[in-house]
Amino acid sequence: MMANTTRSPDAASPGFGAFCLASARLIGVVIWVPLSVGFEALLLPVPGVTKIRWTRWVWRGLCAILSLDIRMIGTPAGTVGGHRARMRGERPVIYVSNHSSWLDIPVLGTKLYSVFVAKGDIEKWPVMGLVSKIGRTIFVSRNRSTTGRERDEMIARLIGGDNLILFPEGTSSDGSRVLPFMSTFFAIAKPPRLPKEKGGDGPRFPPGLTPLIQPVSVVYDRLDGLPVLRCQRPVFAWYGDMDLGPHVWRFLKHRRKRATILLHPPLAPEDFLTRKALAQAAWTAVAAGAAALRQNEEPETGS
Repeated sequence: MMANTTRSPDAASPGFGAFCLASARLIGVVIWVPLSVGFEALLLPVPGVTKIRWTRWVWRGLCAILSLDIRMIGTPAGTVGGHRARMRGERPVIYVSNHSSWLDIPVLGTKLYSVFVAKGDIEKWPVMGLVSKIGRTIFVSRNRSTTGRERDEMIARLIGGDNLILFPEGTSSDGSRVLPFMSTFFAIAKPPRLPKEKGGDGPRFPPGLTPLIQPVSVVYDRLDGLPVLRCQRPVFAWYGDMDLGPHVWRFLKHRRKRATILLHPPLAPEDFLTRKALAQAAWTAVAAGAAALRQNEEPETGS
């Protein structure tokens, strides 16, 4: 008789060992985050790209504590950025990614020099709000009355030297699919022509500095050294009305995890007639890449 090789979604370290492992990681997070973010707060007034570089080390340290390995396929279209990069004509980059978990932030932050665009309610969270502010996150409310101001802030940040990370699905998914991309997220790259009385006098990109759009697929594909099964995706994915505390604790009990980032060829907004066409092209690349990674295939980047 063949042995049953089906793995339980919670096939983590057994019993007391899992508890000790999760506890040690939690203590590591509690120590690392305040120290690293506190140092980053001291760097905020310092000119140059030091604070941009350090942010990546903050996320890298967190992923190390979580025993979350990161594999990256493809090449980022953007560099560390900064004012000097814009002065020499380096185009800003907007990375657009699928979104299934709070883990997407440290995973992408570890590999990409960028700042995140997040929902405005996160700014009011007790701990994450402060961490996000110090990390120079841009908060958006998606309220029609503030859309123009928020768009202008993002454009100004791109012109000033930052690259951005957007999650155009607008919410997190269960990790088994990529939800449709909202075209409104691409208004930064293809700003609408507004009359002056409706915000048309806001910042505009200098000639040749319109941002590139780079689609990004993120999939959590290894758990304790083995491919992730469909029933195990909730170990990583955080969506719907799931409670964060139990979800994090379940995740911490597993010994090794891996996320794969697939970077697709960048898209030039000027090559598309409408924002909807640009959003659809980005979604097609991200969805196809994520599907291939979930099937443990080695996708081609084409870059």
